[in-house]
Amino acid sequence: MKPLAGITVVTLEHAIAAPFATRQLADLGARVIKVERPGVGDFARGYDERVNGLASHFVWTNRSKESLTLDVKHPEARTILKRLIAEQADVVVQNLAPGAAARLGLSYEALSAEKPEIIVCDISGYGNDGPYRDRKAYDLLIQGEAGFLSVTGTEETPSKAGPSIADISAGMYAYSSILAALIQRGKTGRGQHLDISMLESLVEWMSYPLYYAYDGATPPARAGASHATIYPYGLFPAGDGKTVLLGLQNEREWAAFCSIVLRQPGLASEERFSSNFRRNAARDELRGIIVEAFSTLTAEDVIARLDEAKIANSRANDMHDVWDHPQLKARDRWRTVETERGSIPALLPPGSWEEGDPRMDAVPALGQHTDAILTALGYAPDRIESLRAEKAV
Repeated sequence: MKPLAGITVVTLEHAIAAPFATRQLADLGARVIKVERPGVGDFARGYDERVNGLASHFVWTNRSKESLTLDVKHPEARTILKRLIAEQADVVVQNLAPGAAARLGLSYEALSAEKPEIIVCDISGYGNDGPYRDRKAYDLLIQGEAGFLSVTGTEETPSKAGPSIADISAGMYAYSSILAALIQRGKTGRGQHLDISMLESLVEWMSYPLYYAYDGATPPARAGASHATIYPYGLFPAGDGKTVLLGLQNEREWAAFCSIVLRQPGLASEERFSSNFRRNAARDELRGIIVEAFSTLTAEDVIARLDEAKIANSRANDMHDVWDHPQLKARDRWRTVETERGSIPALLPPGSWEEGDPRMDAVPALGQHTDAILTALGYAPDRIESLRAEKAV
């Protein structure tokens, strides 16, 4: 039995933050009913066609869900949604435009008045109040507001993170907060209102650079793939054109790096490199020495020496390398999920289960479960067809 079996989540969601949160609830066995606009659905369905004609973002964040199409501006569709929540929902999640859920009568205040045990999770860019409440909030914009761009990239050029980390961080805090609210409800019988802000989620992840710049101190510099304050740490080219990542943490590792990796043991005792502070100050000079030493070696040669010296290292993999990563294969982390366009591989959620796998059911087609959900609510087939003709579903 999955941990959240018997829990029903009704979600009005799009893009990444809310879908990522609710997919993880589905992984744990929750029934997740995804309410989508008829004919269009979650706009992330149209982001690209890279996975057998389906969107990469969508197949990642929406497996194991049911898709119910409702035009929530249609009076009957709104009635259906409220009935569904009243009769079946334990949790309501939404990341609509600010104020939209409240206008639909889906605020915590409105829902909890009729159903005190309901948990309502609102996910937005800036939260449900404050001067930024009504601002549009895309992932890149939040990366800027949270200061992420100020510490990421090269000295000359700020860079956004490749994945949508503002959305992902908000999705993770929504997920963990919903789990906590379910535990609390089990103790008190009452629900909870959760207000998840993308800005606050990402600023939490920025706390190390924030504290580094505490009380007017100089913030960490953008250092590309290097570390802003530790050296050597980052990407280094080998002689075969490939790249190796490595990182040193202490003076023992520095001595081993000089003697075993660089084959220059005397370097360790030179005053200009005698502490991390000095190595960081002389990083351009030290990088030249390292690059020259690596220029006659292949990446595998460098990695072998680093392993011998017990210095942390990795390869700079691209996406094709990750699909074939030997560690993921050795730990049997890949499964298969179904879609309307056939089977696709999917990575097990992080963490290992003693008994069985997390739930990994199909990615739903748009409106795939509408008839079944409406039938369970008591709608006859002819009435469902009438609603479809009215474009209410």
